[in-house]
Amino acid sequence: MTHPALKMYDYHIWADGVIIDRLKELPQDIYHKEIQTGFSSVSKVLSHIYLTDYAWFDIISGKSMNEAIATTNQLREQIETKSIEEMKKIFLDLSERYKELLNSQENIEKVIVVDNPYAGLLETSVSETVLHVVTHGSYHRGNIATMLRQMGHTSVMQDYGLYLFMPQTS
Repeated sequence: MTHPALKMYDYHIWADGVIIDRLKELPQDIYHKEIQTGFSSVSKVLSHIYLTDYAWFDIISGKSMNEAIATTNQLREQIETKSIEEMKKIFLDLSERYKELLNSQENIEKVIVVDNPYAGLLETSVSETVLHVVTHGSYHRGNIATMLRQMGHTSVMQDYGLYLFMPQTS
């Protein structure tokens, strides 16, 4: 049986794909359009989701949080300027790397220690970290949905309940 955290990660991949596909359907200028909200554009929110996923991938892989943050800070400007088509590709590439990493774990409940420079030490597990990645992505995909509505466009359903009704490919 698939571990619940791995099933949730599969949902995360699906939901990212759903919102990215919706963004590809909209007028091109929507993606980078500056608006007055928590994030200044949809592209910045999607980049934030990607960079956070990337950082936690590095942490699960054994890097320190400081190393992971430094890497994502170096990537930020490059990622924020990508087109939605390019974002779809890098999200898919990262999800494949995640799947390989997670499937190679002997024990997904293995304890990892995260030294957060802002919050201190945290003992957590790989599975809890995956759940954090998923809930973080869900929260920010909600931001994107709100931003689209503010710009006069509809979003798309992407909740876990809908995912459960979808045919599963993994």
